[in-house]
Amino acid sequence: MHFFLSNLPFCDLCISLIISPKMLLNFLAERKNISFTVYAVQMHLSIVFSDVECLLLAVMAYDHYVAICNPLLYMVTVSRHLCKQLVIGVYAVGVVDSMIHTCCTFWLSFCSSNIINHFFCDVLPLLALSCSDTRINETVMFAFMSCITVSSFVTVLLSYVYIISTILQFLSAEGWHKVFSTCSFHLTSVVLFFGTLLFTYLHSTSSYSMDTDKIVSVVYSLVIPMLNPLIYSLRNTEVKDALRKAMNKLQTNS
Repeated sequence: MHFFLSNLPFCDLCISLIISPKMLLNFLAERKNISFTVYAVQMHLSIVFSDVECLLLAVMAYDHYVAICNPLLYMVTVSRHLCKQLVIGVYAVGVVDSMIHTCCTFWLSFCSSNIINHFFCDVLPLLALSCSDTRINETVMFAFMSCITVSSFVTVLLSYVYIISTILQFLSAEGWHKVFSTCSFHLTSVVLFFGTLLFTYLHSTSSYSMDTDKIVSVVYSLVIPMLNPLIYSLRNTEVKDALRKAMNKLQTNS
């Protein structure tokens, strides 16, 4: 469990480092521009780590399922070797998916406006600017994103269905509370990430609203990576006590 948890904040950190510096620079600069190469690199890396986070959440759900439903076989089923293979596989899928999206996007022709209405480098703003037929790109993007997102979401859903059915049959009220306190943080991350991701990508550019979707994109690419460490830190008793004291102090001062 801690092996996967260590990879999740690393992924969040990479997403923030890829997107934040250039975005903050654009907010401060009068002349906002970006080169072709930098745009392609930032788009490629942001897709890689977005895919990795999506798949990692699914792997963590499976890890919870084994730990709760088969605790005596946990160390055998989820071995160190399997953990490494799963993480390597997650990164491999992210890299391949990102290369396909990046290559397909930059094969298009852009012959009109070069003003990108977005906070960072993404696929959808370029499709909106292209003067080529983007139906193939939309289909490829929809197919791959659906495959990764839906398969990850189904894995999470099935894992928690088995977890709930198990704890309803065997555990006491105290055991239920312990399981809920363990899984609630992961579920919070899942709801935040998958909700915004599905809203952003699983629709065509014909219904694509730049002003709405660029804000949603910032939520899953910057806000959620910032919240994840806080969400998982709340499992720590000392962090919860410190947060409780801070809230009490604020109430007293007000």
